[in-house]
Amino acid sequence: MKAVVLTGIRDMEICDLPEPKIEKADEVLLKIEKVGVCGSDVHYYETGRIGSQVVKFPFIVGHECAATVVAVGDNVKRLKAGDRVVVDPAISCSKCDQCLAGRKNTCRNLKFLGCPGQTSGCLCEYIVMPQESCFSVSTDFSFERGVLCEPLAIGLYAVKQAKLKEGANIAILGAGPIGLSCLVCSRYRNVGKSFVTDKISERITVAQNGGASWTGNPDKQDIIAEILKQQPDGVDAVFECAGQQETMDQAIEILKPGGKLMLIGIPREDRVTFVIDKMRRKELTVVNVRRQNEVTQECIDLVGTDKIDVDFMITHRFAPEQSKEAFELVANYSDGVVKALIEF
Repeated sequence: MKAVVLTGIRDMEICDLPEPKIEKADEVLLKIEKVGVCGSDVHYYETGRIGSQVVKFPFIVGHECAATVVAVGDNVKRLKAGDRVVVDPAISCSKCDQCLAGRKNTCRNLKFLGCPGQTSGCLCEYIVMPQESCFSVSTDFSFERGVLCEPLAIGLYAVKQAKLKEGANIAILGAGPIGLSCLVCSRYRNVGKSFVTDKISERITVAQNGGASWTGNPDKQDIIAEILKQQPDGVDAVFECAGQQETMDQAIEILKPGGKLMLIGIPREDRVTFVIDKMRRKELTVVNVRRQNEVTQECIDLVGTDKIDVDFMITHRFAPEQSKEAFELVANYSDGVVKALIEF
């Protein structure tokens, strides 16, 4: 099969590899149709690591994908060859204390597509996944929407974890796919005002089209002053989706006492800092968002019934042979990229 292989820092090659085989009765062989380029994939491309997860080259990255079922194991009952599926990239053990407590996203034995030391990714023609990770969709549910259900699930899970009251005012710092997913999910759950910031002007425009109440660029204006001018008491929650020290500092300033800081972005650094005096005096709550937990089907239902729009996030499409170009585009935030897709 054709596979896009990460062979070194900022280096990719097209390789021919053996097609994977079904080895367990609950497994499904999938033909990959479309793959989304995620910021975490780009971390591995740029630096070869995320924290303690270090790539051993060669390695296949990628975890956002939609696929067609090719074959199924003997114990697979709800899928058949020809079905379209949305793939949840997480494979939990269902046996550890975290899984039994309803926290499969922090499974002690979690394996994740395209994560070093766990399992290779989906930037290839075929993969094998357990039935549990495959969600069947109708024939009119596009593969592109299927890809976007993965980042959308993170946004929906983050909004649910924030436990906001109807009409709560929020800020979203970073208008990439995850930030925009938080935006559309929070609007679906009837928040009040939504303040969205980004340094890329094209993403600001996309956020406006996605329904943001106000948008700002921290390179061109004092977004703290602008938000507090409109919301003098501060906002109820901040969704930090950039993984930057700068945005974490901004979040502390614009949150009201008792507010929630939702950490979703993945920093490149091993450590970040907080102004503890302000955090303590405001009694702020910090919530780390670890991917998503059991909301994939809900996302499929919301997108499939047009209750949430995700189509506007897709800005670029590439062939597998253009994967390096796609990753460079996303790494450099070029050409107003929001979500780039690689089409097999």
